[in-house]
Order: sequence, then structure tokens, then C-alpha cells
Amino acid sequence: MRVGIIGGGAAGMGAAYELALLGHQPFVFEQAPFLGGQASTFQVGGAPLERAYHHLFRSDTAITGVMKELGLEDRLQWIDSNVAYFHGERIWRFTTPPDLLRFGPLPVYDRLRLGLLTLRLQRLKDWHSLEQETAAEWTRRHAGEHIYRTIFEPMLRGKFGSYYDQVSMSWLWNKFALRTTSRKGLRQREQLGYPMGSFDQVFDAMAQHVRQHGGEVHAGVAVEQVAVEDGRVAGLVLKTPQGGSERREMDMVIATVPSFVLPRLVPPLPSAYLDKLNRAVYLAAVLVVLVLDRPLTSAYWMYVGDRSLPFLGVIEHTNLISAEHYGGNHIVYLANYLEKGERLYSLSAEELFQEYLPHLKRLNPAFDPSWVREYHYHREDAAQPVVTRDYSQHIPPHQTPIPGLYLANTTQIYPEDRGTNYSIRLGRAVAQLVHIAAAKS
Repeated sequence: MRVGIIGGGAAGMGAAYELALLGHQPFVFEQAPFLGGQASTFQVGGAPLERAYHHLFRSDTAITGVMKELGLEDRLQWIDSNVAYFHGERIWRFTTPPDLLRFGPLPVYDRLRLGLLTLRLQRLKDWHSLEQETAAEWTRRHAGEHIYRTIFEPMLRGKFGSYYDQVSMSWLWNKFALRTTSRKGLRQREQLGYPMGSFDQVFDAMAQHVRQHGGEVHAGVAVEQVAVEDGRVAGLVLKTPQGGSERREMDMVIATVPSFVLPRLVPPLPSAYLDKLNRAVYLAAVLVVLVLDRPLTSAYWMYVGDRSLPFLGVIEHTNLISAEHYGGNHIVYLANYLEKGERLYSLSAEELFQEYLPHLKRLNPAFDPSWVREYHYHREDAAQPVVTRDYSQHIPPHQTPIPGLYLANTTQIYPEDRGTNYSIRLGRAVAQLVHIAAAKS
């Protein structure tokens, strides 16, 4: 069976990989000139580096399973991580439980209370009751106002902006549950995984697998429309390099596009399904990637709890992976999640870089702009779905109302949050739905 796949990110490649294993012929069309979506790479110091920071948790078995199947398991390394929190003009270590006990912005009683609350969330298995309450409401009630103002409110505001008080507690619960799986040993040190050589090799190997099994993978090819005849999928209309159109016949189609894009590609959808698509709200991931001649901090992952700084996260990639891999360059991602109407979203790459630059001295008083060898700017507009109360009731089904057309995107990853691992898992699961439907037809 010929299956068209719109998008060559993690979900699209996961679907194509699974379909090829099942004996079908997948055709992947990615409008960007590269595969991998947010895990795609560019060159720094002669080596590939992800456009957006990426690592794996111990629970990320979907992608590690694919790596094993493709013979890439020897590339994966598990490395001790370290986490920090910027508050009160100071970087506080947040790597192990004893670090929490030393967190001065909270009185001793609140430190113990936060530690117990963390254990409670890590051990909680049934999240369903949590999705009926917002994270702001739940943490205020169970952690108290001081912990909420010091830890949770800055995190939620930084991640979700004006939606901070609408986010479901099930989203926050997942963050605690996820990190538990990556902590090992008596001191509960977190270990994170990284495929040495970048995530590129995973997507390249998946594409090679698809082609070896009779499928096709095309980057730099945009889909203009899903062709529908007699009420069901008939093919894809592609944009040609010359500016024209070309139709490719397909038996079924999997669209891995954001929810707001799907209605542009197909005939009018029934209102009930369209309402679910239109309900999805996305925030943009905006990243400034600094290439420095020396380290900025000693932390790998730093949450910025002081909202007077204009970015949410400082991820110093070369505090996880040695700078030697990047020609001696030290790499720092300054991460933000922004609404399209925000001022920072509208700034050019140079304007945003200049906006951020003075604040780096607050992280390291010795910082000087001369440390910056180069910088890069990347933005993904449909990066983070906003997970609101009772979210599970509003997720659009994978099978759309158009027979033969399936949807697989990050709004359907729940209760887990978006991520490369879960997108691959999602793509493979939707490919199984297509396989079952083909067997019945």
C-alpha cells in the first residue's frame, strides 16, 4: 500500500519506519531542506549540533528501541547531568535531594515540604484526577503560597506566558514522573542520554531503512493539498521546484502537521473535528544559540526563576557533551517559549541577541561580549501545545473524518509532553492504525 506522509520530523519518520517494517511503501515529503524537525542540526566547529537542545531520559524507550533496531545503540551514551535554578541573583544547584535542602530562598520547613511533594508526584501513577485542576491551583494548595511564588509560578509563566494559570496539573505531574526514571544511585544523580554524533544519524538511518524497503524520503518538497475523491483520500499535490504542482497517487495519508495547518490542506471538515483542531493553542520555541570561547556556567540545564531575565532556560550543551566535539567551542542555548503577539517574538535575530546579551553578566559577572564567537537563531512556531484543564477530552482522533487520512502531531501526545521520543512513538502507533485499516479494506 502506498502511504503519503506529510512531514519528515520525528513523527513522520517514525510512521515511515514502521510502515516499511510492515511491508507498505511510505512516501515522506518534508518542506524543510532537512529531516528531524526540531532535532535537525546545523554545523558548529565542524560538527552537527541540534537546532533545539535535545537529550534522552531513561524512559525514552521508543527512540532507544529504534536505535537498537538500526544498530546505533553503541552511539548512545548516558552521562551525569546537573540542574540549576537561577533565583535572587544566584545560581542554585538542583541536581540531588541534598541540593534542595540547601536552597536558601525557601525556609527549612518549605524545603522539606517541597521535597515531600516531589516524592508524592514522582510516585503518583494515576494522573486523571490531576487534569481537572490547573497546576497553579494544585501547587498553591499543596505546596503553599511561598513555594508557589518561588518555584512554580516563575516556571509556569516562563513556559506558558499568559496561559500560565490555565495549564493542567497533569502536565506538571509528568515533569516530575519523567525525571524519576533518569535518577540512579544512592545520591539520585540524574543521567541523560545523547547519541554521540547528534540525532541526525538516527533520522538518516531511518530514512535509509525506508528507502531500502522501497519507500521514498524527500526533503525540500512541500505538500500543497491532500487530494480527495469520492469522499476519501486519493493522493497528494506537491509543489514543484519550478513553482508548479505535481500529483502523486496514494492509498492513505498521514499528516504530521500542526493542527491549524490540516484544514488548509483538505476540503472542509465536519465542525466537531474542526473545533478540536481549532482549540489547539501553540507557543513558539525561540532559541538563541551562543558559541563561546569559554564556559558560561557550570550547569547543564538551568531554569531561570527570575522573570526579569528575558529568557526561560539556559542549556549549556557542552556541560553535557565535551566542547572538544565542537572544535573547542562552548555552546549555550538561551531558550524561550513565546506567543506570536509578544514583543520578543517580533524581534530579529540580531535584536534578540542584543536584548539577551546584558543579562548574561547576571549569570556570570565575568562575562564579556568578546566571549561570543558566533550566535545562531532558530524558531519553531508550533513547538509547545498548551495543555489546559480536561485536555484529554479535546484531543482530535488520529483517524480524521476523511477516510484514509490520519493525523499525528504533538497535541495528541498526552499525558506525556511533546518530545522526539514520544513523536517517534506516536508515528509508529499511527502507522499501526493505517496497517490495521489496510488489512480490513
